Amino acid sequence: MAVSYTIQQIAGLTGGNLYGNSDPKNEIRFLLTDSRRLVFPQSAAFFALETSKNNGHNYISALLEKGVSCFVVSRLPENKEWLEKAAFILTNNTLEALQKLVASHRQQFSIPVIGITGSNGKTIVKEWLSQLLADRFFVVKNPKSYNSQTGVPLSVWQMDHFHEMGIFEAGISQPGEMEKLEKVIRPVHGIFTNIGPAHDEGFPGRENKILEKLKLFTNSRLLVYRCDNTMIDETIRQWAQHRKDLKLFRWGSNPEAHMQLVDVEYNDNNTWVELSVSGKRRQYTLPFTDDASLENVLHCIAYMHCCGFADGALSEKLLQLQPVAMRLQLRQGINNCTLIDDAYNSDVLSLGVALDFLNTQVNQREKTLILSDILQAGVSASRLYADVAELVRAKNISNFIGIGPDVSSRSADFKGLNASFFESTEDFLRDHDPSLFRDQGILLKGARDFGFERISSKLQFKDHQTVLEIDLDALVHNLNVYKSMLKPGVKIAAMVKAFSYGSGSYEIAGVLQYHQVDYLAVAFADEGKELRNAGITMPIMVLNPELHNLDILFRYRLEPEVYSIDLLKRLLKEAELNLSSPRQSGFPIHIKLDTGMHRMGFMENELDDLLEILQKYALLRVASVFSHLAASDMPQFDDFSREQLIKFERMTQKLETGLGYGFLKHMANSAAISRFPEAQLDMVRLGIGMYGVDGNKDVEAQLQTVNTFKSVISQIKTVPAGETVGYNRAGQLSRETRIGIVPVGYADGLSRRLSNGKGYLLVKGQKAPIIGNISMDMCTIDVTEVKAEAGDDVIIFGKELPVTLLAEKLETIPYEIFSGIAARVKRVYFQE
Repeated sequence: MAVSYTIQQIAGLTGGNLYGNSDPKNEIRFLLTDSRRLVFPQSAAFFALETSKNNGHNYISALLEKGVSCFVVSRLPENKEWLEKAAFILTNNTLEALQKLVASHRQQFSIPVIGITGSNGKTIVKEWLSQLLADRFFVVKNPKSYNSQTGVPLSVWQMDHFHEMGIFEAGISQPGEMEKLEKVIRPVHGIFTNIGPAHDEGFPGRENKILEKLKLFTNSRLLVYRCDNTMIDETIRQWAQHRKDLKLFRWGSNPEAHMQLVDVEYNDNNTWVELSVSGKRRQYTLPFTDDASLENVLHCIAYMHCCGFADGALSEKLLQLQPVAMRLQLRQGINNCTLIDDAYNSDVLSLGVALDFLNTQVNQREKTLILSDILQAGVSASRLYADVAELVRAKNISNFIGIGPDVSSRSADFKGLNASFFESTEDFLRDHDPSLFRDQGILLKGARDFGFERISSKLQFKDHQTVLEIDLDALVHNLNVYKSMLKPGVKIAAMVKAFSYGSGSYEIAGVLQYHQVDYLAVAFADEGKELRNAGITMPIMVLNPELHNLDILFRYRLEPEVYSIDLLKRLLKEAELNLSSPRQSGFPIHIKLDTGMHRMGFMENELDDLLEILQKYALLRVASVFSHLAASDMPQFDDFSREQLIKFERMTQKLETGLGYGFLKHMANSAAISRFPEAQLDMVRLGIGMYGVDGNKDVEAQLQTVNTFKSVISQIKTVPAGETVGYNRAGQLSRETRIGIVPVGYADGLSRRLSNGKGYLLVKGQKAPIIGNISMDMCTIDVTEVKAEAGDDVIIFGKELPVTLLAEKLETIPYEIFSGIAARVKRVYFQE
């Protein structure tokens, strides 16, 4: 961003009072709400937002050390030395101050601004509309789907004097939010995409939700929407009666619409549509075949016609529309590399987001960024690539590869970095040896015109088509659901044992460390060692320390569970060997009590012996004491669970009195967090709940699906009646059957107990029963009733086919299914 403000101006525009050291020469160009995404400290103002899950004031100290000199706060720091180091702008509400500042910034610009809202399709419509208008206007828009109460102001803050049009999406989850976003965006034109069930729980009804979303267009002069939904059409028309300056442009199948959808013809690779606009027939071929994409692109076509932009070039532009990659995707690359492909946005802000993903999700120490020219940046190349180079340095990127004439011309900005440059993608593919990429994380960030998919194809490892997709955004959502249930001050220990329930150790641990849980817990020391080697620095608890490798605990700072006198004595001997100085005494351990589950743990009659040893030796110090609830998810055993809690309290009181110091107490697992709030104590252990499974159905309804186990149809064939399918001729066909062969078998984690029709997979949302016996590497499904083709996706479990249903069919639990997914199944990680 080229526009800048002094600290004094920001204080005035936010309505805050200025305290501390405020250098009038210090110009603020960047707004920061997430301390982990700091790039340009001297030019950043940090807004200390307070939410039910976090408090930005907790991160001021760390940001001061990194050089941030402007803070917007709702309370002044107690440490008065901070006031000598930086400026503090005191406001009543930091989020409102952020929105107020950007609303003032927005008022500087008189360019046309389009506001987009609705339940679905906002991001796609925004991206496609910007593609269609790119040759007419210099467009500024939200990065990715930054459409929240904080995302919108951060997006609008990008507006600069060289921009010619703004396109911003806005999303809300409860009443009162859109009025705030309207003041920030101030759209001249509007698009209402549709209405659906998303966030229904926050509104009295659908009509009320429509009216709340329409507040975005309070001061708009044009609103485009689809009129086929009667509730949307009637609500908008009635709402618009009192707004004489507002023009409605309705489109849909209704002959009275301004743009009528006359005919649709779906083909293999495209869709043909015929429209009637102001009595004139128009035909377009669209490069999509699904209904959602058709609706999204018709919103764009309607806007283009309404505003006079539907010239002769529109047909060609529509054919060139590119699918919008909604999520960053992490894949396995060649030569033990990890590949992240992000061609979604080509700007400095989205580059910072992608580099954060690279640093948190890739465990290779060496990191490489392959970046094309950043097109339509609106600032001089010298300013732009100086910022990029500073960002690359700030994010500790090992290697930089620039592709394009502009970035190549600024090679001097990257002095001191291991950087190389190529004039074009073709030059890179011809002159750079792919075998040089080895054991590193690679981020591909290319503008559409550079065709980086060719680079991605060269660097991506070609392997098994059966994958386990892990939605990291859903994982974080679920973590936050449980955080919202906790009492103030309660800590979280996240369970990442058993390969993080099959989802991948480091990748999940990296996300949890980034989102600042308090502890990680693994089953064995080797798992903890692997996490340390991958760069995980936070406390790690080892639940099943093994006697033969206790030295690993001390070498890798892993904190063991202690469940017996024998183990404690062995640990003390190992501590004497590994803790060489008195300053190293007090190595943290975690005492396990047996309160009724009767697995590992100290019984109540063993506490005196335990205390005698702990009081005698200072080498080890109790960090926490915990126990397991045997049946926290089973109401019929609630009385037993309460008895366990009473026993745990009695035992921990004795330990605390005997030791003379306090420690963390924890007993609640995922299910107990909601069912037994009294069991939250000092810390909870969150496991299967992070993946969207909770025995409390009210809680489970708030959770999102994290894991999707999927494959593809390799081949389809028609087999006559009377024939058999698979080993042992177990699949007897009573009719002519169209079968699909799917490359997933029991060696991948698809239980053989689902053979012979007991189980089914999903193809295009329809059930496809399993025929015959499941083999080691493949299975066969009946697709007679499904319009399936070779290459179609097949869902084994996921959002449409919950893992809980599969567990019920197999008479087991989701834990077993998750942890049974074989290591040979590639894990693919997504983040929006």
